[in-house]
Amino acid sequence: MSISRRDFLKMAGSSAAAMTMLTNMGLSPTMAQDVVNIAFGGWGGVAEDEGVKEAIAVFMEENSGIAIDWQHTPDAGEYSRITLTNIAAGTAPDTSFIRADDYETLAVNGVLMDLTDLIENDPLLGQEDYFIQPQETNRSAVNGRWYGIGSTWVAHHIYYNADIFEAAGITPPGFQDDEIWAWDEFLEICNELTMDSAGRHPDDSGFDPDDIQQYAIDWPMGWWMPLTAAVFSNDGQIFDEDGLIVLDSDQAMEAMQRVADLIFVQHVAPRSASLQSLGMNNTQMIDTGRLAMGIDGSWALSWMNPTELSVNMGTGALPKMVRPATALQAHFHSVLSSTEHPEEAWEWVRFLATPFYQEHFSKIGLWTPNQTAMLTEEGLKGWITEGIHPDNYSQWATDYLPAHGVAVSLPPGWIEANNDYIQPAIDAIANGERAVDVFPDAVANANEVLIASKG
Repeated sequence: MSISRRDFLKMAGSSAAAMTMLTNMGLSPTMAQDVVNIAFGGWGGVAEDEGVKEAIAVFMEENSGIAIDWQHTPDAGEYSRITLTNIAAGTAPDTSFIRADDYETLAVNGVLMDLTDLIENDPLLGQEDYFIQPQETNRSAVNGRWYGIGSTWVAHHIYYNADIFEAAGITPPGFQDDEIWAWDEFLEICNELTMDSAGRHPDDSGFDPDDIQQYAIDWPMGWWMPLTAAVFSNDGQIFDEDGLIVLDSDQAMEAMQRVADLIFVQHVAPRSASLQSLGMNNTQMIDTGRLAMGIDGSWALSWMNPTELSVNMGTGALPKMVRPATALQAHFHSVLSSTEHPEEAWEWVRFLATPFYQEHFSKIGLWTPNQTAMLTEEGLKGWITEGIHPDNYSQWATDYLPAHGVAVSLPPGWIEANNDYIQPAIDAIANGERAVDVFPDAVANANEVLIASKG
């Protein structure tokens, strides 16, 4: 596993295993003197855009016969729409970011190239302990075959204003098991950290919920991932063994309702409309002392880190209901089956699974590694960055995620089922409706879509 970037890239460019597998698949290698253009579609902010461009420059330096055409769209949702449109029109890129929401649907419909044999026979990626398991296989395998390689791992955790905790005399959360709050303890701390303009807490007489000056927590309710982290923590699931949605189970609805109650019952969390009225996001709220804790994806560390904030900040695990848990996901890197250059497309996607590429985005706080070598004592030195990663952040990657991260696999039909039924149900409880009033019907309708997608 210890190999220089240059040596790795040389090995990648001349991989006998890859060439053999491509030949067995009936694919003809392209002559080295021909420059092949490989379109690569994806999304991301400035940091990701610049990082991809830097990676392309390195790859092309080592692979003079391949030119990568980066087709960048800032917004993930917009990119997904564009990609699905281009797939339908027969103008898809050769390689692409594939959203976790779309991955299995596209795989079973033949849109993505089967990479299983290429990965298994690869001298590096095929090593048994290259990826963190079983999470990697849990999200990547579709009917036992891989149609993409997970880019990284991302999951939700707590970001907190350490100055607020110090002033209140409260020990903040961490990532070790004995540092993770139980739900009741979490509620007590949230009550203590929430104050109206008169300094009253939610359980004080005269507390004004319409005049809150400091909120304890922001737990986003705009989509499935942060909510299902709570569902997993309450011993619930998103899907059963048959791949049908079970967000109408008692455990799931109780967990989602508990999150909604932070806004509507405990008054310790702001509604999205409240943030909009203040003209702030959760990062600005933390930085100005208006918010003690914000739950956000691990990718947010790229802008919510000590170098970007004026207050002392830290990170810790989500509170536990029955057990510690967070939902693990990230986009995939895939070769589109319509490519006319499968060999060169594979070489590029393979490069995107190297330690070099993953280290680049991990260093800036955007990614958390999914490669075991990067979680060793030596591997951590390659990406944990002073000023970006809080002191305890290596524990997030090495201890918490392997033990408590739940990899999510989204079945064929999820795109339609989520857009038409699950997301509207989430929006409803975010606006004050009860989970038990909206999720049973939403799940029943969504499952009809999933059943139909199975053919």
